[in-house]
Order: sequence, then structure tokens, then C-alpha cells
Amino acid sequence: MQVPFLDLSRLHQAIRQPLDEAYRRVMDSGWFIMGPELEAFESEFAAYSEVKHCIGAGNGLEALHLLLRAYGIGPGDEVIVPSNTFIATWLAVSQCSATPVPVEPDIKTHNIDPALIAAAITPRTRAIVPVHLYGQPADMDSIKKLASKHGLIVIEDAAQAQGARYKGRRVGSLGHAAATSFYPGKNLGAMGDGGAVLTNDDAIADKVRLLRNYGSKIKYQHDLTGYNSRLDELQAAFLREKLKILDEWNAKRREIAAAYSVHLEDCDIELPFVSEYAEPVWHLYVICSKDRDALKTHLDQQGISTVIHYPTPPHRQACYSDYESRNLPVAETLAREVLSLPMSPDLLEDEIEQVCRALRGFDENS
Repeated sequence: MQVPFLDLSRLHQAIRQPLDEAYRRVMDSGWFIMGPELEAFESEFAAYSEVKHCIGAGNGLEALHLLLRAYGIGPGDEVIVPSNTFIATWLAVSQCSATPVPVEPDIKTHNIDPALIAAAITPRTRAIVPVHLYGQPADMDSIKKLASKHGLIVIEDAAQAQGARYKGRRVGSLGHAAATSFYPGKNLGAMGDGGAVLTNDDAIADKVRLLRNYGSKIKYQHDLTGYNSRLDELQAAFLREKLKILDEWNAKRREIAAAYSVHLEDCDIELPFVSEYAEPVWHLYVICSKDRDALKTHLDQQGISTVIHYPTPPHRQACYSDYESRNLPVAETLAREVLSLPMSPDLLEDEIEQVCRALRGFDENS
């Protein structure tokens, strides 16, 4: 039996009817950009995320870039980012002509280590961008306390964590603002690219709305040098239907994660660590192994699809060659050892058991 890492076609079959109805609503309306579906989704997702404003954008990278622009971050500024993250977190900073300043993760949570942030702050630091990696909330209170002391902006990268909670509060509502992604494989995924900004700040929300739409509030009148980064009507309609069952899907992910943790506790691998303040949504279930590459090959041979998140940290990418000499050993260790197991709300019990058997089999033969 083949176990997919994530089979979106299979996942969508269970909700085919409401998705078809969403498609027909948009097609029948004849309105495809900045219309009633987007307005409704923004209102619904803002309420879900426990914030005043949701502003749809073209994708998660653009949402984060729009936020940085809205806060006036630009040339000469520095923004603290995790060394262990998808490269989009860094790219959004670079696209503002600001400088990403990497800080190493906590080796247990894989999220940015608040204890290391203070040493990275300089007179040019303007913001901190913690990432809720794998759907696990970062230690926001510690980060916000430090940011408050130094007068810094905190922008959450919540692309992998729709629905997660930190001390009972939704991620996306914890910093000054947040950016998220609706890439198809996310917990709340569109049928194409999409993203959004979340905030309680009226002024920032208004500025992001201008920036995403050519700097324009009134057609053909442009107040800012903006962009074309709009979540279209069709994706908003699909997201509205998926939002209705997001909590149900996240609960299923928690069940799968719990099953993995129980059945794999005696294996010679490092299982995910969950802090007491966190209610994760398990976008990914990431294990660590000193023999990761051999383990991945073994699982492939057993018909089990896995993914490495991420094989090369940003500071080792060609586009960031200026950072090549940076000493970031924790990020590099994780890049050598992490492996993401199959994770999807529709993962079957037999598939979970097959994954666990294969892992135990590798352990026994090692």
C-alpha cells in the first residue's frame, strides 16, 4: 500500500459538493476580483483568528512583504528572522531592501529561541518575525516582552498554523500583525495561491489594503506605489467552505499526531516536542534522525512518502551567499536530521500503522 505524504485530490473528495457550489456562486456572479466572496471571507477569517482585520493577498510571501512595507521597513533597517524557516520569511525582508538577521532555533521546538534574540538587536533593528513552524506556536510572550523593551514590531509568520493557539489565543492575534498563506497544502489551503494579513491596527490594515491594490482606494487614483496582490473571488469562495471544517480537520491532525507519538515512542528517533503553552495544529509532524537519509530511503522503499522541511537553510542558499560564513549550527543540524511524516486529515488508520511499522522496522535493523 502506498502512503501519500498529502493527497489533496482525496482530501477534497469529501467536500466536493460545497466546493462545486462555491465555484458556481462565483461563476454565476460574474465578479472575480475584490467582490462579495472576498469581503465575506475576510470577515469570517478575521473573526476566526480573533482579530479586527483580515486583508486577502496574492500569497503568503506577498502578505508578509505588504506588512513590512506598511510598517515603513526599508533600506538600512534590520529584521530578526529565524535561521530555521522556509525562505519566504527572509525573502519578504529582502524585498523591502532591508536586512534579514537570522537567530537560531530552540533545538526542542525548532522555533526561534527567544533567549538568543537580544544579542541580535542593534540600533537598526525594526522588527522581529517569529514563525509558528510546523503549526507549533512560537514562545510569543518572551518575544513580545523583548520587543517591547526595545520598541520593536512583532509580525507573526503564521503560514503553517491556521487555528493553532498559544495560551488559549489564536496565533495571528498575538503580535502587532501577522501574515499567513493559503498555499494548497496548508491546513487552510486554497485551490491555488493565496495569503492574508491579520491585524487589530486600523491604520496598518488601511495601508495594506492600499498597497495590495496598486496603492489605490478609488479606481484610477493612486496614493501609494503599491502592488497587485489580491486574493481572488474564486479562492475566497473555496476558502470560505474549507474554513467551516478547519477545526474538524485540525482535530483529526491532532489525533494522527497523538497516534504517531504513542506508537513511535520507543524508536530511536526524536519525536516532536510540544511546549505547555501550545495547542499546535500539526501542519507537519517532524521527526529527527541522525541517520535521516537512510531512513527516508527505507520509507520510500516501503511505499511511504516523506518530505524534508527543509534540506537547505536560507543562509546556505545561493541567493544569500553573503551569509555563507555565518555560524548557524542548529539550523544546519536540523537540515541534516529532520523528516516530515505523512500528515493529512484524511490519513487512514491502516496508513498510520504502516508508517509506524516501517519506522520500527528500520529501528530494529539499524
